[in-house]
Amino acid sequence: MSEFTTAASASAAPSSPAAAGHRRRGAVALNVARYVLALFLGFSGVAKLIAHESAVESFDRMGWGHGAMYAIGGLETAGAIALLIPVLAGVAAIAFCGLLAGASLVQLTLLDPPNAVMPAVLIVVMVLIARDRRDGTAALVARVRRSA
Repeated sequence: MSEFTTAASASAAPSSPAAAGHRRRGAVALNVARYVLALFLGFSGVAKLIAHESAVESFDRMGWGHGAMYAIGGLETAGAIALLIPVLAGVAAIAFCGLLAGASLVQLTLLDPPNAVMPAVLIVVMVLIARDRRDGTAALVARVRRSA
C-alpha cells in the first residue's frame, strides 16, 4: 500500500465515536429529507398529472400548454418514486437538480421572483443527497455499462 492510500484510509476512518455518531445522524437526516422531498415532489407531480386547478393556473400564467404540465408532472412523479428506491436515489437527485434549476428560472422570469428561492434551496438538499448516494450511483453506472 502506498503512503497516499494509507493516509487516505486513515483519514476516512472516524477519529472518535462522537464523529461516527455525527455521521450517522447526518445520514439519518438525509434519509428523512429524501423521504420528505419524495412526498412533496410526488404530490406536486400528481397535481400536474390530474390537472389540479392550481397547476393549470400556473401553466396558463406561463403561457405553456397542458402538454408541458403533464410532462413535468410525469418527471416529478417518476423522480419522487426513484428517490424512494435506494439504488436510484442518487440519479434521481441529480436529475432533480436540473428540474429544480429550471423551476427556479421560471419563477424568476415568468412567475413570482421571490418564490425562486425555494427551488434553489431544494437544489442544495438534492446535491447533498446525490453526494451521499454517490457510491450507489457509481455502482449503477458500472452495472449499466457492463450490460450494454
